[in-house]
Amino acid sequence: MSSARQRALGGGGHHVLDYLKRMQAENPAFFYAVQDDNDHLCGNIFWADATSRMNYSYFGDAVILDTTYKTNRYRVPFASFTGFNHHGQPVLFGCALILNESESSFIWLFRTWLHAMSGRHPVSITTDLDPFIQVTVAQVLPSTRHRFCKWSIFRETQAKLAHLCESHPAFETEFKKCVNENETVDEFESYWHSLLERFDVMDNEWLQSMYNAREHWVPVYLRDTFFGEISLNEGSECLNIFFDGHVNASTTLQVLVRQYEKAVSTWHERELKEEYDTTNSSPVLKTPSPMEKQAASLYTRKIFMKFQEELVETLANPATKIDDSGTISTYRVAKFGQNQKSHIVTFNSFEMKASCSCQMFEYSGIICRHILAVFRAKNVLTLPSQYVLKRWTMNAKTGPVLDEHASELPSGSHESVTVRYNNLRQEAIKYVEEGAKSIHVYHVAMRALQEAAKKVSAMKNQSTRTPAGAIVANGGRGELLAAHEDVQSYQSVAEKQKKIQELTAELEVTNQRCGVYRANLLAVLKDMEEQKLKLSVKVQNARLSLKECLH
Repeated sequence: MSSARQRALGGGGHHVLDYLKRMQAENPAFFYAVQDDNDHLCGNIFWADATSRMNYSYFGDAVILDTTYKTNRYRVPFASFTGFNHHGQPVLFGCALILNESESSFIWLFRTWLHAMSGRHPVSITTDLDPFIQVTVAQVLPSTRHRFCKWSIFRETQAKLAHLCESHPAFETEFKKCVNENETVDEFESYWHSLLERFDVMDNEWLQSMYNAREHWVPVYLRDTFFGEISLNEGSECLNIFFDGHVNASTTLQVLVRQYEKAVSTWHERELKEEYDTTNSSPVLKTPSPMEKQAASLYTRKIFMKFQEELVETLANPATKIDDSGTISTYRVAKFGQNQKSHIVTFNSFEMKASCSCQMFEYSGIICRHILAVFRAKNVLTLPSQYVLKRWTMNAKTGPVLDEHASELPSGSHESVTVRYNNLRQEAIKYVEEGAKSIHVYHVAMRALQEAAKKVSAMKNQSTRTPAGAIVANGGRGELLAAHEDVQSYQSVAEKQKKIQELTAELEVTNQRCGVYRANLLAVLKDMEEQKLKLSVKVQNARLSLKECLH
């Protein structure tokens, strides 16, 4: 990067910094940090607003880092951390300006982002093919599964093998088919070696390096990890989803802030619309299955449609038992007439757990048609709780906002202000959404808010009269406690709440399991009654036949 380029970015960087300082002054939960260089002109910048930090607590299991500004030669060295919300829409987890590209810069960026997200590591992260990022993820997020974006691999392949692609147009198509369409490791390995032999590129260094890194980008090696995509075949084609159409090659730092706010506003409106459609419409059920009705009451609209698609497909994908060893059964599931593309499902009837060779549930969090076909064969009438991920449900954004700090004692620290702000904001949003649904509910909500405002004001006035070194006890009883006694009180309450939540979760799982056992028992009893009735009919017919013979 030239010195003139650095100075130009530095000036624009100050414009962005002024905006970030103003935002943090307005909202203490707005986070930003700067990695200064020697002349303070091109230090890297990271920021995340309160909504981004709150969304990460709900949907931060799968993360995408977009740094495509480098490959697309953007004027703005812009990067973003994103993911997917419970409607399958892109959601923001933070932004950055990488004005000084180096390994140390990316290490600083990842550590700063992780600090802003309360230190919680994601299950997976998808990034561009970049050596600096590869080293950084291994160092800062050692337990996180790192995936390279397929789109960046295909783009690099076109550049590295331009002559081959030009002389053999079919190579690119065959290459993508090899990567995308093989469903097992053996199939991929066989197809890959066959492809290289056909086009005589066995010794190509680029292809060899991509083969060595296959576990980081070829889908068949990654399906055992959650990536937040609701289909095995979608996603990872392109990274810049959230800011697509807002930040491009012509964007400058001077207009970046405005485009950033437009993108955030656009996706917020789209989420509200999807939320409204989910809440105020009932999906059309396509089967008499209690499981479909259950899923319709749990999932958001888009996720339910994906589940429904899988459930309907069980009609064309029968399960055939191929092994039975007590509580564990093994089934082969294949579409009618396509036995060569079968999948193997193992089912533990005691734990109500199943696993499929397609690994769709592990990858997307939505149960596949193959397991659903086995559930159908075993008369499992409702979804076991372990197969309903909360992050895909209508209640995904309920419960504690930042788990790591939920029991933290309120104090003057920056982190606890963030926690308090996010918790209050989330509750207020739910209250406003419910209050606006009808004029009657609106008036009730408004009166309640006015009453709450009076109580908050009264407590605020009381706290200003509290002697220094003492604080009001939990519950607002007005008793003055020493600071260390109050900490113990909060910790005790937090521990009890945590225990209650654990026991409640266990009870829910047990109730679900009992419900399934009950359904299975009823099915067995019903089958016994039918067999008994058939046997009774056969006995009666035999008696009549015997009488006729005697006469």
